[in-house]
Amino acid sequence: MQLIRSNHQPSGGAGSSSFEDLQCYKLALDVMVNAHQVAACLPTEEKYDLVQQIRRASKGISANIAEGYGRFHFLDSLRFYSIARGSLNETRNHVITAKLLGYIGVTYYQQFIEILREAEKTLNGLMRYVREQRRGAEVYKNNVLREPSAVYEAEFVDYLGKPDPNE
Repeated sequence: MQLIRSNHQPSGGAGSSSFEDLQCYKLALDVMVNAHQVAACLPTEEKYDLVQQIRRASKGISANIAEGYGRFHFLDSLRFYSIARGSLNETRNHVITAKLLGYIGVTYYQQFIEILREAEKTLNGLMRYVREQRRGAEVYKNNVLREPSAVYEAEFVDYLGKPDPNE
């Protein structure tokens, strides 16, 4: 088995930028295509176990990076980037499992783990950058959204033939 790269080209025109331009997103796509390659070579007894788990986890990385990029407030973005990092580590765990069970070779495993590490480093770098920029904080400042407290009155209904505990 050989390590493959997604070679995805961003769909935006010149001068536009999107999540597709992020290095961590490009690496997440590399992780995803390689995870699918691993899933394709797993034995049939793993069809409803490891195959589905590694595919879902690997797709979650790029999906959460894309969703985080589309959020306005930096804390919202960071939440999705954190979920992407969790999916990345889940994918790493599944790759380790595939190696330990003898489904993938040591050389391919080492190359795949290196892409996973590189993806995590670039994602951590993006998270650090977003945290430092604090986009959206100037609009919301440190305001906290709170609802006024409410008093609710309830009427006791005897469904079981028991007496009202408030009487």
